[in-house]
Amino acid sequence: MPALARLHRLAWPLAVASLVANIGIVVTGGAVRLTDSGLGCPTWPRCTEQSYVPHAALGLHGAIEFGNRMLTWVLAAVAIATFLSLWRSDRARATRLSAIIAIGVPAQGVVGGITVLTDLNPWLVSLHLLLSMAMIGVCVLLLDELRGPARRATGRLRRIAWLVFGTTWFVLYLGTVVTGSGPHSGDLESRRTGLDPQVMSHVHAAAVYVLLAVTVGLLVVARRQGATVVSHAVGALLLLELAQGLLGFVQYVTDLPQILVGLHMLGAAVISAAATWALLSTRSRPASPPQPKSSGSKATATNSSDR
Repeated sequence: MPALARLHRLAWPLAVASLVANIGIVVTGGAVRLTDSGLGCPTWPRCTEQSYVPHAALGLHGAIEFGNRMLTWVLAAVAIATFLSLWRSDRARATRLSAIIAIGVPAQGVVGGITVLTDLNPWLVSLHLLLSMAMIGVCVLLLDELRGPARRATGRLRRIAWLVFGTTWFVLYLGTVVTGSGPHSGDLESRRTGLDPQVMSHVHAAAVYVLLAVTVGLLVVARRQGATVVSHAVGALLLLELAQGLLGFVQYVTDLPQILVGLHMLGAAVISAAATWALLSTRSRPASPPQPKSSGSKATATNSSDR
């Protein structure tokens, strides 16, 4: 089946596009919050009670919120195309992961709709963002499944990597709480968490220090054990954490300018991807993983179990 084989070869670029699109939706969602456009379309799934599209009376806020909703369709199209590119291939796990991404996009849309219907409840807005971070992680998992490098790792590395991964997610969660407590919750009239944003900022910063410490620890152990793939992955994560921490400090002392907060949200999305890759790099992988191909092909795939 030549046509099907050509489709399977698109799996990698489509998986990359899916990762980029999921990071992008975090950035555009941040733009909605930072411009106070979270209720630019005051209801869901329609934009208003009478129309699915915004009208002039909603102004720029309506256009921004509606534009973000439309980008969800782009995200869905990429996710579905990724799934179809793996359909009837011999990559069953990759196909399942692409299906999770394709299902997750509309599920995220529903959660976003519920946040609108609850007038941007900050805890639901937090959940909405964290689900996007989880989707980014699944995209990285799919990329590793398709073309991850060969590697070996010990149980000790993996245990420390899980600590780094869990701490990263705790830091990401605290970041959403800080945002939900501060001035950029999506609408001027939306409720806040009621927590002191200054106190939560310090709690968030303390968690970042812990994250930096455990990441350095993982990097030291990886280098001592000669785990090159792990060292590179964790080294990249550490650099991102340092840059993100510096950006967070600058935005705090400059009273949260919108552009810096937006860049900070982009950094959080990239760190979510990097933390997932750092964890995956500690999982052993055979030297010659099979490439996507048609199930009807007579070619045999070289496969081996994890060492």
